[in-house]
Amino acid sequence: PPTPRHPSAAFLGGPGEGLPCGTGLGWAGEGPGTSGKNRRVCHAAARLEMGSLWEEFNRLGTEMIVTKAGRRMFPTFQVKLSGLDPLADYVLLMDFIPLDDKRYRYAFHSSSWLAAGRADPAAPGRVHFHPDSPAKGAQWMRQIVSFDKLKLTNNLLDDNGHIILNSMHRYQPRFHVVFVDPRRDSERFAHQNFKSFSFPETQFMAVTAYQNHRITQLKIASNPFAKGFRDGDPEP
Repeated sequence: PPTPRHPSAAFLGGPGEGLPCGTGLGWAGEGPGTSGKNRRVCHAAARLEMGSLWEEFNRLGTEMIVTKAGRRMFPTFQVKLSGLDPLADYVLLMDFIPLDDKRYRYAFHSSSWLAAGRADPAAPGRVHFHPDSPAKGAQWMRQIVSFDKLKLTNNLLDDNGHIILNSMHRYQPRFHVVFVDPRRDSERFAHQNFKSFSFPETQFMAVTAYQNHRITQLKIASNPFAKGFRDGDPEP
């Protein structure tokens, strides 16, 4: 068979067609759009890890720092997968879609986000491939899949492959499971060979500095790498 390669991400969000596929296992993130999917992805299910921590941030209005050099997300996006074909190859990737067409500002007197006009022109749409891709379904299901290498930047000219976002805009991370189809004309089936998951509790506002002090406190309290802030030492 041809060597597995990273599929183009252009097909994500395309229409599903073909034979209906059975319903999945009903875990969180099990969305519509399972009809017409390849049987190697149609039962895929993803459970968001650290769900209660994401919920805690979400209640406050999650903020994620973007920097020119690129900053890792906290909480880290992690999922537990089930329902894959143990012997099939899969590529896992993420992208980030704007939640609306607005830009925002933070009103400190009311501790709330206010719409402040139309969104800036969309940043280049990029995807982040999990570095272990492609790998067998068995390997992906064996342990928690962590996207800890993913970095967010506001540098439109970034050449490090980081995800480019506009600061003061809201985003929804999306997670995609792509079956690496060994058929020679696999492009024809691209829309059938992936399944996407969105977890509303992972939505966030991209910022260059935290606006809500409660978010700062929660990040410091729950992030082991923020120890330097707690001790009053500079970050290592």
